[in-house]
Amino acid sequence: MSSVPPSSPERSPVDRNWRIFLWFRVLFSARFYYPVMAVLFLDLGLSATQYTLLNVAWAAASLISDVPAGVLADRIGRKPLLIAAGCFMIAEMAILCVAPRNGGMVLFLFCLANRILSGLAEGAASGADEAIVFDSLAESGREGEWHRVMEQLTRWQSTAFLVVMLIGGAVYAPGSVNAALSFLGIPAHLDQATTLRFPLLLTLLSAVGVLLLAINFREPKRHQPNSLEDPEGHRATSALGAFAFTLQAGRWLLGNPIALFVICAGFVLDCVVRLFLVFSTSYFRLIEIPEIAFGVLGAAMGAIGLLISPWIRRMVTTRSIGASFAIMTGVVFVGLVGVAFHPPYWGLLFGYLLWGAMTMIGFAVSTYLNQLVDSHHRATVLSFKGVTINIAYAGISLVFAWALHLVPGSTAQEQLGQAFGFLPFWLLLTCGIVIFAFRKHLTLLTSRIGE
Repeated sequence: MSSVPPSSPERSPVDRNWRIFLWFRVLFSARFYYPVMAVLFLDLGLSATQYTLLNVAWAAASLISDVPAGVLADRIGRKPLLIAAGCFMIAEMAILCVAPRNGGMVLFLFCLANRILSGLAEGAASGADEAIVFDSLAESGREGEWHRVMEQLTRWQSTAFLVVMLIGGAVYAPGSVNAALSFLGIPAHLDQATTLRFPLLLTLLSAVGVLLLAINFREPKRHQPNSLEDPEGHRATSALGAFAFTLQAGRWLLGNPIALFVICAGFVLDCVVRLFLVFSTSYFRLIEIPEIAFGVLGAAMGAIGLLISPWIRRMVTTRSIGASFAIMTGVVFVGLVGVAFHPPYWGLLFGYLLWGAMTMIGFAVSTYLNQLVDSHHRATVLSFKGVTINIAYAGISLVFAWALHLVPGSTAQEQLGQAFGFLPFWLLLTCGIVIFAFRKHLTLLTSRIGE
């Protein structure tokens, strides 16, 4: 992975922000406990119900902080929000590292604080990291290179995901850790109570790196003075001023049908694919993949982004927004139909197709929104994107839970296999609603940006 952006001056401040952004995103998402997240919390001593409640707390914290953080990023600067995200990430991991195992309610409160801080970190970083880099490019007249930033980010994150999945799973298992130490000539017999902290400590190191990178961002100049007052004269740092600025960004979005379509089409596709990915290991079991292969198969997903990122860049730069989303919808639909039939073994291909679709969706939505949104509202509108995605995911999760309750099956696995058949129909319904809602803007959507 080259750390120097292509075709650009070696030491320019723009390229420095570019490089820092790549490392910031990689380390922020390089959470070594992801491949063992559910079992880690259960091994700490939580019940399944408590773990479910923690995920709800994370989603709530992220939803509540997302838009306010975007407003602050637009009004006081992106860098302070990124520094706050780094501090939140360090705090969340430090708390989990010292959480008492089998500590009853004390353990739950430690983990609850961890999930809330994690949601706050996600909300603080959402939109601000992309905005600071895009503004840097725009400041130098190089905003047309944003798709290259996203292509590099896709490759870097895909590689990091592969490495993190392999390392996180390996350091969590006492057998692999003891074998590695024995190979190095170090006699040790570590148990699960010790090794379960290793992925957490590695993620804590990543969090320190995130904070150091955030401190080293350069805040770009605005095209206009960065006034702390909105057009109505309210201080942006006041509650009324922040609310007024949020409404201003919302009015801009509602008045821009192309940007609104990107957000709507994005969350319609994202939520259904995200739902499948949450159940991906259950799907592996459904198609008769042995559990010993789950870690390797999960790591292999990271390679998909490396393979398809150049093709995605060509798609978003050579095709209209409507055409790009039509292609992505077709890919998602084929993947969901294949998953609904879940053929043994080679049904894995449909799972990987949906993983690739998730990469495409994120790349396209980010690229198009950053091209369409003005600098003063960029982080806020990007935060709207994050909020709508989380709300859509929560909604489809409730609908899918209802579908699971209705379908026949003697086991949860059989019910899941039946409920997957609901997803293609849900996609057709929601895409149909989006097409109907934007039917008057088809000419704009089928024209390339700038034409």
